[in-house]
Amino acid sequence: MIHKIEINDKRFELQTGAGSDAIHKDPQYSYAVTKLSDQDGNTGTGLAFTLGEGNDLVCTAASFYAEKIKGIDVEDLMSDFGKTFRDLSNEQQFRWLGPHKGVVHLGLASVTNACFDLWAKKRGIPLWKLLIDLTPEQLVNTLDLSYLEDVLTKEEAIDMLKGKFDSKKERESILATGYNGYDTSVGWFNYDDEKVRENCKKAMDNGFTAMKLKVGSADPLRDIRRANIVRETAGDNVKVMLDANQQWTLPQAISVCHELKKMNPYWVEEPTHPDDILAHQTLAKEIAPVKLALGEHVPNRIIFKNYLQTGCTSFAQVDAVRVGGVSEFITISLMAKKFGVPVVPHVGDMGQLHQHLVLFNHISIGHEALFLEHIPHLKHYFVNPITIKNGVYITPQEPGSSCDLK
Repeated sequence: MIHKIEINDKRFELQTGAGSDAIHKDPQYSYAVTKLSDQDGNTGTGLAFTLGEGNDLVCTAASFYAEKIKGIDVEDLMSDFGKTFRDLSNEQQFRWLGPHKGVVHLGLASVTNACFDLWAKKRGIPLWKLLIDLTPEQLVNTLDLSYLEDVLTKEEAIDMLKGKFDSKKERESILATGYNGYDTSVGWFNYDDEKVRENCKKAMDNGFTAMKLKVGSADPLRDIRRANIVRETAGDNVKVMLDANQQWTLPQAISVCHELKKMNPYWVEEPTHPDDILAHQTLAKEIAPVKLALGEHVPNRIIFKNYLQTGCTSFAQVDAVRVGGVSEFITISLMAKKFGVPVVPHVGDMGQLHQHLVLFNHISIGHEALFLEHIPHLKHYFVNPITIKNGVYITPQEPGSSCDLK
């Protein structure tokens, strides 16, 4: 049973310019870390991600939730974790601070992720294997599908997984070949033009065939110039994504995106305020065929449902350290599959956790294996850091979710 709880506030400085975007120009990459230990000597580690200030508040929320599961055996806990998640996220007083968003939901994400890590470690297998080995019924029992009944019932979720069960073996070949990555670090916002050009060349030399540039400058001509630098350096065969990190108003987004069409972006990410679903719907229609990638700051399954219902989301960027952890990530992945939308996670945790989840998405749900964001800045702080070779994530083999920090 879970008998010891430890919550840590971990913050890491970045090199000059790294991690910067149009809104967050001086980030301090930080984790609210939950550790859950059982009497067999296993310790599950869960992360939620912030940019520094307020990380202590997330730790306080995580501590509140973790105390609620103390004394429970992890196998018993995970056999019906969907109910536990629903009960915790709807705790009457904490719910007022959300509901299902902000500091309290990040705290729940940290605890949820620790539960899944502990479960995999107790069974002695990587998280991806734990998830793909569960029966459809066992997997759906870890999910909270409340407020989704109009688009995804428990029975539908089980049927979706059963429908992909017989063909899982065909998709398991990706475990040997690895999962493609894309490089976000070519074009952080504070990098000058020459640094962007140099980083594009390095990314291609390292085997990446897709990369992302931060846009959202006060002067749109800077965005256009930098986007053309990436396209000219990378060539026409490389996928180039553009990320505005919520900076534009709707009129600005329409204007700038029409100009950026000329360099053929694979997607435009977070073009405006993440709560303005209808603005994204308008924008998607205005700038078609340019596609929108959304979800880095979408905090829960209900808002993802609304984005999917409007048809404006071409790529769902659900982040397991932004929503309520692995459980809600899987819920959203199932819902996105029903709507025919690929899941390409935002990687706030440097890929450590998400490398497991994209393998599960592909093998068990049948999502297309597109690529996974790669950000290298905190790799060396992990016990088992992600491994990238020739632009490809190598499948992790150690028990758990790869989230243990040194």
